[in-house]
Parts: sequence; structure tokens; C-alpha cells
Amino acid sequence: MCGIVGFVGDRQAAPILLDGLRRLEYRGYDSSGIAVCGDGALRVKKARGRLQVLSDLTRAGADLPGTLGIGHTRWATHGEPNDINAHPHVSQSGRIAVVHNGIIENYMILKEQLLRKGYTFRSETDTEVVAQLLDYYYDQCNDFFEAVMCTLNAIEGAYALGIVCADYPDRMYAARKDAPLLLGFGEGSNYLASDVTALIRYTRDIVYMDDGELAILSAGGIRIYDRQMRPVEKEHHHIDWEVDAAEKGGYAHFMLKEIMEQPRAIREATAARIQSGRVVLSDLTMTAEEIRSIGKIYIIACGSSYHVGMVGKYNLERMLRRSVEVCLASEFRYSDPIVGEGDLVIVISQSGETLDTMAALREAKKRGARILSIVNVVGSSIARESDDVLYTWAGPEIAVATTKAYSTQMAVLNLLGLYFGDIMGTVDYETYTAMIRGIQNLPTQMEEILLQKDAIHELARECASHEDVFFIGRNLDYALSLEGSLKLKEISYIHSEAYASGELKHGTISLIEDGTLVIALGTYEPLFDKAMSNVVEVQARGAHVLALTTEKHAADMAARVPMVIAIPETEQMLLPQLGVVPLQLLSYYIALERGCDIDKPRNLAKSVTVE
Repeated sequence: MCGIVGFVGDRQAAPILLDGLRRLEYRGYDSSGIAVCGDGALRVKKARGRLQVLSDLTRAGADLPGTLGIGHTRWATHGEPNDINAHPHVSQSGRIAVVHNGIIENYMILKEQLLRKGYTFRSETDTEVVAQLLDYYYDQCNDFFEAVMCTLNAIEGAYALGIVCADYPDRMYAARKDAPLLLGFGEGSNYLASDVTALIRYTRDIVYMDDGELAILSAGGIRIYDRQMRPVEKEHHHIDWEVDAAEKGGYAHFMLKEIMEQPRAIREATAARIQSGRVVLSDLTMTAEEIRSIGKIYIIACGSSYHVGMVGKYNLERMLRRSVEVCLASEFRYSDPIVGEGDLVIVISQSGETLDTMAALREAKKRGARILSIVNVVGSSIARESDDVLYTWAGPEIAVATTKAYSTQMAVLNLLGLYFGDIMGTVDYETYTAMIRGIQNLPTQMEEILLQKDAIHELARECASHEDVFFIGRNLDYALSLEGSLKLKEISYIHSEAYASGELKHGTISLIEDGTLVIALGTYEPLFDKAMSNVVEVQARGAHVLALTTEKHAADMAARVPMVIAIPETEQMLLPQLGVVPLQLLSYYIALERGCDIDKPRNLAKSVTVE
């Protein structure tokens, strides 16, 4: 995996492919390549490292004539990052090139069969098997469409495929199963991509492919077929965000830009959903009776979205008086989950394409649960397969480490809790109105915190030399500390762990020694005194403490701790919405001080579409 782009039209393909790949760099990659059909030949260039290496190698694409081509940025899964393992992969005959996201699970069996037939392999990848298999079937039947169909029937696993053949320089093929792939419609040209960001400069008219579909793209149009090879008409989506939303806009990094965009993102996510002091979720199809009859609630997610779910567990149980279980998507379907009819499964994903989360969704649906998803990408796979979907409207998020997606997911989950609690009769009037006011005030309060960024940068300078960091907190502070710790390790490569601070004495405190950095969260009012006790505990073992608390308790904390960050007062259930902002800034500036590649941290990809 990681990024796919394709073009067929009336212009030179290579510069467009390179531009599309450049817009997909944020997804994370270790090599790149393009294949272009022109003058009866298939030309392929690949390079390890940043895309600029490939651009220089091809003189910004000028050395590759032709009006049809495919490109790829690879994040290594099978085989080390190098030029040979980079995509596109070419068949033994040199006629066929393939780019691929996903994993071909039966590639070793197919590879052994092809080796016996005299095929040789250059790479260590599963993808090269697809190219050689296409070549084999094409030789057998002399019909490339049939060869594509035979290949798709033979391979098992997850795939988003872009395929070109030198014998057909006017068309490309696209196929999808369990990996995102979309088609773009233009004037005299058409496009293929794994993410709309690659295409927004060229078209706003897109179609999302579904599992089992095959598309044939030419300059004159796109034909799409279902699993039975019946032509299908797809719903077209119009992308309404501007190109500059995917640009840095003067910021040094996308991550900082997206941190600073959070007040606007929260307004976008919440403003239209609060009318006359009431939460209005017009997108939901659930009736009041169905909401009142909800049994158990499961929240399924990965990474930062899982941490949103951890906060959501505390808040939803408080508002709904229903049991809420938060499950890692990668573990859910393997645990023989006790989930079924009457249960609500809330699926959270920024991309709407996370493979582990998709698999968990399908498992829960198969067992009879109702699926409600919270996603950012309109028309994504998770959105399409859910019974209900609430979009976060965060706009494009380019940095690999999520910030505004996390914040908007949390905002939407809080609105959902209020909406359900009102219908269930489990949220009293005072709490409901106070929460509404608090949510409406969040953007302004976030802007106040963002004004502290220079002061937080100074604190980051004091913390940047540490190689081990512990986050501690209780209740909502513990849930928030999970995200704070993840942000730090993602982009600064500092070893960081988050612990429920009541567990310190049960083993973790043995790791605290003289000079250890501890980031102590003390924003949750009912347990502030206990948070202070935990600070004293770690300081007694020599810890160097940075504390996060509210303005009300800032003076008390500063009397004990040398480094304090204060956030404005708000409703208790909304504190993580404010508390995450300084933790994001702290992680960003620590990574900046350490000279890390903040937007593209090593070994990470934006959307994880392999299991």
C-alpha cells in the first residue's frame, strides 16, 4: 500500500501522476513509481525515498511521453523498501503494469504455480504475482478483459488495483475489494485514485467504487461493472472543499495548520446540529422507539479514534445510563463478541476506509447489531455500509498524526449522547442546557488555548531531550492521556506510555526515577485532590512533572509543579475537548525541537488499509 493515482486523457500523463502522488505524500510511504503508455511502449520509473527523487529521475515527468498512466507511493508490507519492490510492478513480458494497495493473501500459492510455468520474479512483493498472473492469462486467451477477470477470480485478499497494458494504450482497468478506490470524471480525461486529495485539482466529480466492482477508464468515459459483470450506474459525489484546504497555507507543517483549524472545525461539526438550544441530528434514521430500546453500546475504532471512544465511554455512560464497551477494531472480530440485535455499534474512523474497522463493522452487522458510524469522508466504505452515518465535516486532514479529526469526532459523539439522552429521558434539563452552552463555547475557548502556543513551545524545549515519558490521569483525564501519549510517540519517537494514575502503586511507579518526565493531567474536578496526590507520589521518586489543569486549579498546581499548562473552565464532560489542544501543541513542538519529519513520521501511514 499506500497511494494510487491514474490518468487517461488528452494531456501528458506523467506530470499529472507526479502531482497526484505529491498530494498523497501525507499518507506515508517509502518509495514511489509511475508507468506510462505511449508510442506503443510501456515506460516505468521507480525510486526509493521521497517523491522528489522520482521527479528528478524523470525530469518532472518530461522523460515519459504518453497520455495514459498509473502511479503509486508504497509503504512496505512485503519486502524491504527499495527500487525493485516499489510499484508499479511489470509482467515478465514487459506489457503489463500494476499498482496495488492491500494484501494478496494467496500470493505464495500463485507464485509457486507461476514459477512452475517458467515465470521469474524480481521483487519480494505480493503485487508482482498479479502482474505475472495477468500476463499468463493474457497469453492463454489473447483477450485482456478476460485476463483481468480470470486474475480477479484467482486472487484472494484485499486489493485496490490499477492496471495498464501496452497493447491497449487508450484504457486502464481498476478493481477494488476491501481497499479504497475512487474514480474521477473530467472533460476529455478521467482519473483513478485511492484518495480524493490526489484529484481535487483536476475534478470534483467522483464516484466511489464498491467491493467486487471493475472499472474500465478511457478518455471518453468510464464503464463500471459489478461482480456478475453487469453494467452499473453509480452515484456521483461533488467535492466542495477548495484546493487550498489541502495546502499548508503558510504554516511550516500540515499538523500545525490542522491544530490551528480546530476551532473552525468544531464550529462546522456542531453549529448546524444545534438549533434553538436543541441537538438536531437530521441525518439519523433511528426512531425514538429504536433509541429507547438500545441495549448495550459498543464503540469500535483504532488509534486516535479508539481514544475518542474511551472518552465517549465515560460520557455516554454518564448521559445514557447504558453499558458502553470500547473495543479495538483489530481485536473485536477475533473475540467472538457478544453483540447482536438490540445493540448499537458506533464505528469511528477518520478515513472511513480503515480495514480493521471495516472488518469489525461487518462482523457486528452479521450478528444483528445496528451500525452507526462517525466518519469524515463522505461516501467512504464505512459510511456506505452503516445503517446511519454522522459526518464530522472536518475537511481534509493531511498530517499523518490526527488532530482536528479527533476533536470533531469527539464533538459529534457528545452531540449524539445529548440527542439520545434527551429521547431516553436520562439527561436532566440543567445538564443538557449547560452542555449545549459548553459545546457552543468550545471554539472560542480553543482559540484562547492556541494563543498559548509560544509558551507551550518553551515548555517543549525543556522536555525535548527526554527519551521516556509517562502520562498519568484519572477518569476523563486518563482517557485523554492515551491520546496525548500517542501523539508524542507518533511524531517525536519518544517512548511514551499512559497510565491510569490510581494504578501507579500497582507496579508502574517502579519505572519512575530521578529526572523521569511525567505529564500529569488534573483537569477533572471531582478527582483533582487525588491527581495532586499522584503528582506528589511521582515527585517523591524524582520525577520532573509537567501538569495540565484548569484555570481554577492552576495556582494550586503551580505551587507544587514547575511546569503548568492551564485550560479554561467548561463542563466536565467537555474537558478533553479543550485538554487535547495543548497536548497536541506540546507534541508538535517537541518533535520540532528534535528535528523530526512531523507530517510524515516514520513507518506510519494515514489510512491503514491492510490488516
